[in-house]
Amino acid sequence: MSQRRAKKLGLDAMFNPDSVAVIGATEREGTVGRTVLHNLLNPAFHGKVYPVNPQRAEILGAKAYKTIREVPGPVDLAILATPAATIPKLIGECIDMDVRSAVVISAGFREHGAVGAALEKEIQEQLRRSSMRLIGPNCLGIMNPLIGLNATFGKDAPKPGNVAFLSQSGALLTAILDWSDKENVGFSAIVSTGSMLDVNWGDLIYHFGDDPNTKSILLYMESVGDARSFISAAREVGLTKPIIVIKAGRSDAASKAAASHTGALTGSDEVLDAAFHRCGVLRVQNISDLFYMAEVLGKQPRPKGPRLTILTNAGGPGVLAIDSLVANGGEPAKLSQQTLNALNEFLPPHWSHGNPIDVLGDADPARYAKAIEIAAQDPNSDGLLAVLTPQGMTDPAEIADKLKPYATGSGKPLLASWMGGSSIAASESILNNAGIPTFPYPDTAARAFTYMWRYSDNLRMLYETPSLAEGPELNQKARENVHKIIDSARSAGRTLLNEVESKQLLSQYGIPTVETRIARTEEEAVDQARAIGYPVVLKIFSETITHKTDVGGVQLNLADESAVRTAYQAIQASVTEKVGADKFSGVTVQPMMKLDGYELILGSSVDPQFGPVLLFGSGGQLVEVYKDRALALPPLNTTLAQRMMEQTQIFKALKGVRGRKPVDLKALESLLVRFSQLVVEQPWIKEIDINPLLASHDRLLALDARVVLQDADTATDKLPKPAIHPYPTQYVADWTMKDGFAVTIRPIRPEDEPLMVEFHRTLSDRTVYLRYFASLSLSARIAHERLLRICFGDYEREMVLVVERRDPVTGKRKILAVGRLNKLHMGNQAEIAVLVSDQQQGRGLGNELLQRLVQFARDQKLSRLNSEMLYDNVAMQVIAKRAGFQLHKHFDSGSVTAVLEL
Repeated sequence: MSQRRAKKLGLDAMFNPDSVAVIGATEREGTVGRTVLHNLLNPAFHGKVYPVNPQRAEILGAKAYKTIREVPGPVDLAILATPAATIPKLIGECIDMDVRSAVVISAGFREHGAVGAALEKEIQEQLRRSSMRLIGPNCLGIMNPLIGLNATFGKDAPKPGNVAFLSQSGALLTAILDWSDKENVGFSAIVSTGSMLDVNWGDLIYHFGDDPNTKSILLYMESVGDARSFISAAREVGLTKPIIVIKAGRSDAASKAAASHTGALTGSDEVLDAAFHRCGVLRVQNISDLFYMAEVLGKQPRPKGPRLTILTNAGGPGVLAIDSLVANGGEPAKLSQQTLNALNEFLPPHWSHGNPIDVLGDADPARYAKAIEIAAQDPNSDGLLAVLTPQGMTDPAEIADKLKPYATGSGKPLLASWMGGSSIAASESILNNAGIPTFPYPDTAARAFTYMWRYSDNLRMLYETPSLAEGPELNQKARENVHKIIDSARSAGRTLLNEVESKQLLSQYGIPTVETRIARTEEEAVDQARAIGYPVVLKIFSETITHKTDVGGVQLNLADESAVRTAYQAIQASVTEKVGADKFSGVTVQPMMKLDGYELILGSSVDPQFGPVLLFGSGGQLVEVYKDRALALPPLNTTLAQRMMEQTQIFKALKGVRGRKPVDLKALESLLVRFSQLVVEQPWIKEIDINPLLASHDRLLALDARVVLQDADTATDKLPKPAIHPYPTQYVADWTMKDGFAVTIRPIRPEDEPLMVEFHRTLSDRTVYLRYFASLSLSARIAHERLLRICFGDYEREMVLVVERRDPVTGKRKILAVGRLNKLHMGNQAEIAVLVSDQQQGRGLGNELLQRLVQFARDQKLSRLNSEMLYDNVAMQVIAKRAGFQLHKHFDSGSVTAVLEL
């Protein structure tokens, strides 16, 4: 295979083909096969086009071939537009002929029931024997306007641009294409995803993330599909390119069947918002905002805060902009005294003297420009919006020209709303060409600014270096104890843990619980109460009842033996009356805790698409009435836990109000982190509530807990998985170096960034050069933007192992070496590298790290590992060869490629 052909793999072959075959091409008017072929034969596309039709020798002037086997040259992309029943066989023939990619336009698959679903399975069987990638079925096709490729049955191709638009709706796509022509919007690619039988959102995001011609990725989404793939790709690509989504199909129907408070409070659309929030995706609510945000994020710097300054020549539009700003979560900037003084010097006396800055209807270009210059320098402002209404004294074009120097100079975003029709068209063009986005209405522009702020703030939050959670680290013994509790309940045929089991489970993860004792009889209840000390609480002890208060199963503040006996009898009678005597198995006895803090809820339930979802908010009996809660995807770190709490109303109280001392927020953050760890490590848990979780200045205490398990007939491989790969504890292990020093080899964590900074300080210039093929300064190597790509990595696509040594006296931790494996986006391969501190070289660390990364690759069922190293890096070549790598030396470049076939 030639080098040129070797590079045309997967989605690269699909979106940049040198040759395309149209299977099902025809000359019959009004057919998909004719329209697709006609579009491909457009002179703008310079690739070869092969019509395939067993009945015709020529179609639309192009030589036709009876089957794909007769096509004389290699085929990068096959477009299939034949009846659904023929597709599996045709895909098989394409694979036999080494066709690299395919788009199946045909309908009639799973959307038509069992017969169509069976056809899809046949296609998947064919795909498993090759590396072919497939889009569809049931789609419009794909376009790459940059090379003139229009492999769709749409009418016209859009203008070239830098936006990739991916849509699950073909009908919407055609409407967008019509709109884009009128609005002069260009695209780097158009993709109708269809049923996503093979290529999914994650694949497409990765591809266009790597595409230098794409600056923004826009999605019209109806379903997520492979949630883990989507989030993994979005987390990586979202760091460098905006990913903007409009999602259809809002529904909270999934919450109705939930047995716990958490499940009832978790709506599917809220979960989707939490998922987008976690991976840095911006969600908008209408199609126009989808393209507005692609424009503003592509042209203007991101705001550092939510404060917007509005400058206008008319009061009404300015007020509308303020209303929209506040309604969408932004803030009007409060002008500094210095700014007010500067504006007073040249504006007419009747100007607004505040924000919005109303420069009045007779403002000339010089007044406008001077006001913008002063407002841009105000330290209290994070962005500017210039609003203009055409008035008798106004020259919109000249004012637009005066604003051009401020398009990028201030480091703050500048947006414009030139209101009107044909009279302002020329001035809008001036602004757009200068990189200043324009909006027809000021409220739309203000909303766009708040989207910008939410997007940038969310990215900042996601990659803010967290601290280690407080408290002891979870050990394997604790995990085993939890497994025993769950296994015991499952072996008894139960899907509900009783209260005592639930609290035992929480305590193993370092979550403090109130002392709880079981009493099967009235006398046992009295004895237990006496042992605990009055006052006490009695609760129904049951292995089937989920909500105790619903059956009269809670009695509080029992001060003596008589009260305990009365309470026991009352609970027994109430439960017997409401659900039957067989549901009563006794009570639990607990100390009556002084409720001098806040009642919170902390829980988790399983979403059909994203797996376990966390909930935090105001707790107590009215939890479903107040609905003050925030959702997040596990696992959490301390920063994510804090941000989750900040989304609730109760957080304001937790910080201390009306003379009450604040809750220990650091301890609460750590508790949320440990709870999220429990959720991701225990897949048999279907739903879990801590309600209430009592939070006060000096303590956190789980007063009640409920744990629901997965159905007994659930297969292990069908247990829900977290959408974000949890910390892989199975790769944490102790090891002894050659000189006898004990170290821990483990996957890296976001909390390790400070340790990585210190690690890089130990590297010599030569070590740095051998690893990076260049002389990188220390400041470049320890920059947060660089280290976050290592420390915040996604365990789904990469593994970074660190060798950590803890000082036995001080407890201070230090990283001695780092090994990194990155899966490639195309092919079942990965790249691998090892870096060892100068003082630790020659002590076996590099060899051990490489061996463990190779084992990780085998566990992931990768087919090949590659490592690039300089010819002078002899030590790395030695350990690579020892691990079984084959070395290929490139004398022209002075490098060596090490390859291990797995």
